[in-house]
This record gives sequence, structure tokens and C-alpha cells, in this order.
Amino acid sequence: MNNPLFEVEPLNALPAFSKIKPSHVEQAVKQVISDNKKIIETLCDTNNDQDISTLDTKEIVSTLENIDNRLSKIWSPISHLNSVMNTDELREVYTQCLPLLSDYSTEVGQHKGLYTLIKKIADNDDGSDEARATALTNQVKSFELSGIALSEEKQQKYKKLSRALTKLTSQFSDNVLDATNAWTKVITEISDLKGLPESAIDMAKSLAEQREKKDWLLTLDFPIMNAVMTYAESRDLRKELYKAYSTKASDQGNNKKLDNSNIMAEIISTRTAIAKLLGFDNYAEQSLYRKMADDPEQVINFLNDLLAKAKPQAENEIKHLQDFARKELKLDKLQAWDTAFVREKLKQKELQYSEEDIKPWFSVEKVLAGLYDLVEQLYNCTITLKKDIDVWHKDVRFYEIHNKEGEHIASFYLDLYARQHKRGGAWMGSYCGRYLNDGKIQIPVAYLTCNSSTPSAHKEALFTHDEVITLFHEFGHGLHHMLTKVDYLDVSGISGVEWDAVELPSQFMENWCWQRESLDLFAKHYETGEVIPEELFDKMLKTRHYNSGLDMLRQLEFALFDMRIYMDKSVKSYDQITTILKEVRSQTSVLPTPEFNRFQNSFAHIFAGGYAAGYFSYKWAEVLSADAFSKFEETGLFNKETAQSFLTEVLEKGGARPAKVSFKAFRGREPDISALLKHSGIHASA
Repeated sequence: MNNPLFEVEPLNALPAFSKIKPSHVEQAVKQVISDNKKIIETLCDTNNDQDISTLDTKEIVSTLENIDNRLSKIWSPISHLNSVMNTDELREVYTQCLPLLSDYSTEVGQHKGLYTLIKKIADNDDGSDEARATALTNQVKSFELSGIALSEEKQQKYKKLSRALTKLTSQFSDNVLDATNAWTKVITEISDLKGLPESAIDMAKSLAEQREKKDWLLTLDFPIMNAVMTYAESRDLRKELYKAYSTKASDQGNNKKLDNSNIMAEIISTRTAIAKLLGFDNYAEQSLYRKMADDPEQVINFLNDLLAKAKPQAENEIKHLQDFARKELKLDKLQAWDTAFVREKLKQKELQYSEEDIKPWFSVEKVLAGLYDLVEQLYNCTITLKKDIDVWHKDVRFYEIHNKEGEHIASFYLDLYARQHKRGGAWMGSYCGRYLNDGKIQIPVAYLTCNSSTPSAHKEALFTHDEVITLFHEFGHGLHHMLTKVDYLDVSGISGVEWDAVELPSQFMENWCWQRESLDLFAKHYETGEVIPEELFDKMLKTRHYNSGLDMLRQLEFALFDMRIYMDKSVKSYDQITTILKEVRSQTSVLPTPEFNRFQNSFAHIFAGGYAAGYFSYKWAEVLSADAFSKFEETGLFNKETAQSFLTEVLEKGGARPAKVSFKAFRGREPDISALLKHSGIHASA
């Protein structure tokens, strides 16, 4: 078939991104779904009447992995392109295919013949292959969560609800992207940008040039928006950007057609309806069914415990900011659009330090080289840039990872910079995972996506320290996906890992951005090559816990809001969502939130991503990651034995066993919350 999406069928072939057209997509998706259905029917017809002793269970498991893998490798490039090179044509066909994929997923999950076959194999598995046993157990649970036990009438209702949910979450994401792209502000007088560092002004100039405009251009992309909020002397400009950013895709935004308010309510009520069909009291219970946490109350107690420890510290921090704003900056009342600006001014006064001071030591090329050097030292591998690989944008790079024996074990695409028609945020996505196919290993391939500041026409790109941390975070996810040694697709890499543990390797990697020994590998001045001076390093280190109570409260607000809306099965309207958010803020906020703020309308993590009733995972997994890194602090940051243990017990195991088992195998004990408090700068006695 003359369709570039089918060129990936050789086991380790890569997508031909330059050849993929929107017209290829629907044909490919329909074809692979049709093929998969035929294979499933043949598999069930051939094997279901046989005794378990006569079944070739390895062949059955392998066949099912193969068809899942084929569909994933067809759809993954399309889904990824829709996120990083979004066009009207691609979005249209992407949206058209979502119901096809949703229906196929539901039909497979409710296929009684297939369930009977998998259940028979799982029930008779001897458990000698831990990864295989876990994969089979997870498959049985997936059938349960797809409504296999429901009546035919309820199964049809499930199918209808699932299709509706897929459409709603996609629309939510589209609205956020469109609302972000729709807002721009041309600055004609450079005096209006007073306070912004030269790098941010250059970025605004580059944004204008990219869109064929004159002067300087501001957008809602995070790098430029954050620079304005942190440095702009103009309070009116800060307020304008804050309002535009915090009202995206809402009734307060510029385009009411992009309002996500009703969509959010429908997403919650649809998830609740699915949960009830499956026998759960609410969606939060369903979400936790395959997570480490036992039940919603345990999560709420965990978050409230952190809140009790962090809030007194946050109250002291906000009072300090308010006093400084009033006395030094003549701001009688601290507003939401002032906080980042005032924090920066206070930090500059108290620490004689600004984020801009450290940027010359974080050039893109040196940071990347140092990151790869760090990983190579820890895990005894090599990372090599490969040229002439078909990519979706000229800025995208492609790398291969080889083990100490020189074997090619993984690959990844790196897409660093923010641009128009690219979704905001940062993430790791999978093109394909590792598994054993007919005696050959499929090499895992990851997409690593950031939205960092772009290089200007005159200067190379320099990261902020926060952007370095984000890069390391996503690379941690990538290592989890790529360094696995598990041979079953469902549990290799991050697949099958409990969602509230999946942030362990990513948050673990962030710690290296604060250590002198590791910083010296990559924090080198872009002109002189010198490492960070000790005085500057000490100042940077002090910023790690600067206003850490406020930072903790912000994350707890998000996590509690997320759990509350999905625990409350009566939520059916946007007003109810807003009421719950106000109740959460009454617990967590130490500064009033403007009435117009609608941050929830663009909270894609919980409405369109994988974190619904799971945002607490960031803090839950941070307990694990902080405690894991503390072992490196105890034994030495580059201790070979410790690094090898983390590799073999955590990264290589993937989802082949429960995360708590992997953690205990590495740490030698249960996790201790004190490491999280220490790394977050929260005083345990608070």
C-alpha cells in the first residue's frame, strides 16, 4: 500500500515524517484496525476451545503484542504531529479518527472471547516470569475497566460514553491551543518593555519576525510570558498578560467560542458516569484502581498533611513579600500579577541574584553535552547525535543510545523550542516501546518535547535554570522509557507503571541541576567555558528554597482541586467546579485570586491529559524521588554501585513489578517523607 505510515512495519524502522500527509491518516487507521480485528477473531476461534495445556501461550501473547504495536506505531506519529506541528487539515483528520480508535479500544476491551482467552492464560500462569505475569494481570484489569462484565446494554452505553469523552478531551486541548495562539500584543515602544533583560527583548523581536510583524511581539508562550511577569516594570503590562494567560479558553477570554467551561463539566460528568457503570462510587476511585494509593481519602490525607506543614511557612513568605512591595516598591496591595515581579525584586535585594545572572552558564549546546555526559557516567552508556534522520521541524534532533557493549538500545527525538502551532508545556511521548518480537528486540524510541526560549538571530539560545530543570525532568521520563530491559510491551519502560509513581525518575533527575559536581559537567559560560563561580553558585543554591512554602501551596491547590472534583459524583456544572475550587483555595491560598482568573479552563493535565484524579502524583512521586536521591547524597553522587542499583532496580524494571517493590529494592526500606520536606525547603516542625 502506497502510504508512508505503513513504512514503519519493519521492526525498527522510523516514521517518514516528511512524507506523512493528512490524506494518509484515515486510510491507515482504518486498515490497521480492520486487520487487527481479523487477527483477534482468528486467535479466539482457534484457541478458545482448547485446553490450556495445548495452547501456545507465548505465541498468543506475542500475536496480541504485535497488533497493539502496529496500531501504536501508525497512530503515534499522527498524534505527535498534531501536538507539535498543528494544522487545520491535520487536526480535522485527527479528530475524525478519534471515534474509530475509541470504538476499537472499547470493542477489544469488551471482547468476551479475547477476555476468556487472556483470563485462561493469566489464571494458569506459573509466575516464573515476573514481567509476563504482571502484563497478564494488567490486561485482565484492563478488561474489567472496559466493562467486560457489563450487560450488552450497559456495554453499549460505555462505548457511547467513551467515544464522547475522547471527543471532549480533544476539544478541550484544541481550545487551549487556539486560545494561546490567538492572543498577541505588538509593542511599538521599547520603553514599554523596561525591566526585561536583553535576552527577553531579543525573544520578542524574534517572535515578531517569525510572524512577519514589526517591532516586538508578546505571546502567551511560556518563555516570553514568564519573562514579562518576572521583569516588566509596567504593572499594566503585567496585568494584561496575566489576565490573558489566566483566562485562556474561558468566558473571560477574547474568543467565547473557545470557552471550555461547559466542556469541563461534561468531561467530569462523563467520567463519573463511566465509573458508576464499572461499579465505582466516583471517578477518583476508578483512577486509583491501578495506582499506588489505596483510596481517595488516603490521597486527601497525604495532601492535607503537606498543607499543614507548608502553609505556616507560606503565610510568613507572603507577608514578607507584601511588606517589601509596600515599603520598597510602593505597591499598597500585592496582586496576583505582581507576585513574580516582587519575588524577583526581593530576591535580587536579599541574595543579590537574578535568574538572568546564571543564564550565560546554560547555553543549549553545553547543557545538552553535560546532560549526556552525566547519564553516560551514571549508566555506562553513550549518546550519539545522528544526522540525516527524517524529522518534523528543522530544530528537531535525533539521538541513539548504545550500551557499554556498543549495542544500540534506544533512540530519541529532541524538540526543544517554543513555536507557533506547538502545544505548550513539556512532555515525553513514546513512538514505540521495547519488546521481544520473534526473537528480535524492538528498540524503544521516545519523543522529548520542551518549549524553551528560542535562539535569536544574533545569539545562541541560553536556558534559564528552570528550563534546564524541565529538560532534565523530561529526560528522566525518557530514560525510564528507553533503558528498560523488559521484553513485554505492556510493562516495558513507563508502560504499566502506576501513574502516581511514573514521576519518580523524572523528578529524580531534577536534583542533578542543583549539585556542584554535576553542574560542572554542563554549566559552563557560553563565551569563556568557565564553570559557575562559587559565589554565584552559592546564591543560586539559596534560591532553591526561596518562597518554597508558596510553591508547595500552589501544587497542593492543583492536586486537591483535582481530587475533589472527581470525588464529588454530583458535579454536573461549571458553577459546581468553581465552587469546589473556591473551597480549595480557602484552604490553600494566602493571597486572594482575582475574580476573573480561570486557570482551570486550561488545566489540560486533568481535563485532557493523563492526570485526572492523579495530579497528586507529582507530590506522591516526589517523596520517592527525593528519598531515592538522598541515597546518592549518602554514598556519593557518582557512586557506581548506587547508580547501577537505581538502573537495575528502577529504570530497567519499568512496570514489570509494583513501584513500591522497585523502590524498596533500591532504597532497602519504605520511603520516608522527610527527604521530600528537606528537598522542598519545608521545615518539618512547621
